[in-house]
Amino acid sequence: MGTSVSTRFSHSIDPKVLDQAAEWLMQLNASHVSDEDRRACARWQQASPEHARAWARAELLMNKLGGLPAELAMPVLDRPAQLDRAGRRKAVAKLAGLLAALPAAWLGWRLFDRQQWSADQRTAIGERREIRLADGTHVILNTASAMDVSYDAQRRLIRLRCGEIMIETATDTAAVRRPFYVETAEGRMEALGTRFSVRQEEGRTQLAVFESAVRIAPRKMPPSGFRIIQAGQKTGFSASAIEAEQISARDDEAWAHGMLLADRMRLAEFAAELGRYRSGVLHCDPAVADLLISGTFPLDDPERVLSMLVSTYPVSAVQRFSGYWVTLIPRA
Repeated sequence: MGTSVSTRFSHSIDPKVLDQAAEWLMQLNASHVSDEDRRACARWQQASPEHARAWARAELLMNKLGGLPAELAMPVLDRPAQLDRAGRRKAVAKLAGLLAALPAAWLGWRLFDRQQWSADQRTAIGERREIRLADGTHVILNTASAMDVSYDAQRRLIRLRCGEIMIETATDTAAVRRPFYVETAEGRMEALGTRFSVRQEEGRTQLAVFESAVRIAPRKMPPSGFRIIQAGQKTGFSASAIEAEQISARDDEAWAHGMLLADRMRLAEFAAELGRYRSGVLHCDPAVADLLISGTFPLDDPERVLSMLVSTYPVSAVQRFSGYWVTLIPRA
């Protein structure tokens, strides 16, 4: 049986070695590469098993570069010799960060890229956007989100491809009232005159209701398996099951106001949430994963939030690859 990509590249590699691999990848794809450059790279690969593993990742990424966004592929492949020092360093940092995160970063990037750029409405990482639909419904798209809007004579429909949205439905102006639906990969929700948020996660949809109610109908459950979630409640569901309701809190809608509210939130969870609003990788060392965080933090400035963490809690933020990869560790 063959070895999967995730198995072959599951072991961590020293970030300094990945940085070197990224440098070599750029060098070998420069227009002025020489045979001596290639021999030097081969010697570097043979110098240690870790070098060889890093280069295996580089080759995997190289085989897939044709599908990378142009802003990364162009600096890396087309004219690296013409980049100034800062520009080259930035390109190497992004490339090294991708090597560090393979295969998850690659798969996530491709999935997000494919889902986002063909959508009717979308936001970039760290962006929030407010739109008003034809019937007056107000929608806020959170960071890295994409959705399609489909209105016809029978129904009003939003398909959430990825990310998170906040919806405040308007009274339908059509002669015959049309139901308002939101669809995700896991199923369909019907708004019962309401304000609510929907978040698409991997294999799971998260719903929080702030006004009125929402009816959930998972894709693989019978019609009788629907459930109505009332204002002040939240839940998650898969294609075949609905979780027990919980009480929603202010932090469930704080993102719509540009804030991250933490009330004794584990640092690991805090880092995962903050990481949605910044480019790159934000990692939490297991030694500080259970540190409890409280406070109100501005989502529009993730780097400021990291500074606030470091100044308030016994942690340090170690940056690699020009800040693309940040690890929260215990303060020395």
